[in-house]
Amino acid sequence: MVLAVPLPELQLISRLRRLSRRKPLERSCGRILAGIGDDCSLLGIPAHHDTLVTTDLSLEGVHFRREWHPPESVGHRCLARGLSDIAAMGGEPLAAFLSLGLPSKLRQAWLDAFFRGLLDLGKQFGVTLAGGDISESRAGVLADIVVLGFVPRGKAIRRSGARPGDRIYVTGELGGSSATLERLLASGKKRLNPGFFPRHYLPQPRIHLAKVLREKKIATAMIDLSDGLSTDLGHICQESRTGAEIWQEKIPRANIGKPPEKVKIEFALDGGEDYELLFTARPGTRVPRTIANIPITEIGIIPDVSRRILLHSQSATREFVARGWEHFRQPSRHE
Repeated sequence: MVLAVPLPELQLISRLRRLSRRKPLERSCGRILAGIGDDCSLLGIPAHHDTLVTTDLSLEGVHFRREWHPPESVGHRCLARGLSDIAAMGGEPLAAFLSLGLPSKLRQAWLDAFFRGLLDLGKQFGVTLAGGDISESRAGVLADIVVLGFVPRGKAIRRSGARPGDRIYVTGELGGSSATLERLLASGKKRLNPGFFPRHYLPQPRIHLAKVLREKKIATAMIDLSDGLSTDLGHICQESRTGAEIWQEKIPRANIGKPPEKVKIEFALDGGEDYELLFTARPGTRVPRTIANIPITEIGIIPDVSRRILLHSQSATREFVARGWEHFRQPSRHE
């Protein structure tokens, strides 16, 4: 039977409870004693760890469009945003909490596929959907994800740890997601083949890579690249009270489409939703070329004195102005 609208709230919660049910999760960083079914979830908070909590909104028309993004992708991306924040601090995720606003005419099949995408990603990283809330929405699909994680006490990698002389590194390749979004905008309501650039639809949080950076004491400061290199680098410099110098030719650019085509440098500089990691390391630190099969590229340096943020290219040096994503400063990414 095809359900044309979402199930009533209590039936929907019961359905989600079955989908997310699993044995209490025993991990080095904690355990879930009780998930969906009570007024609160019950979590075992371990000794000698700090708790990480992050929250991210995914709004229809701002972060995704149903005509562009399959429901599995929307669910996956919703959780990936929170997991990437946990990775950015060198943490390990434990549980997710999801509050949903759903239009009354949304098909149940769309919602089931949304949860498949979210729960499948959760299984990759041992993350349980442990609670949340559901309400009717008159403004499209609204999804607010909260992710709880842990990090050994005092070992979180923060944005404020960069120091003069540190080298600047980035994981993976940049610009592919925002270049894909430009193609989607140009296509109108037409959906692209997900193979055009799979990481736009199914971004992979760098949880395992970040754990290595923390355990080996490689990273001094770190941030995930959700709003674009130019903007997120500025956050590290602001919190660390430093400047930065970036070499444009060293920035790794993604390939999109078939046959593969390297994205324009503007997408790598300012495009968002890459969910790679930008980090700094002390000079002389051995930084592997790859970790967990993800390439790592040195792209710049924290200068000794200046607090300016500069971009060097073969033709010129200019101020590296933040032109990435910022809510309320510009139209929606999906307009």
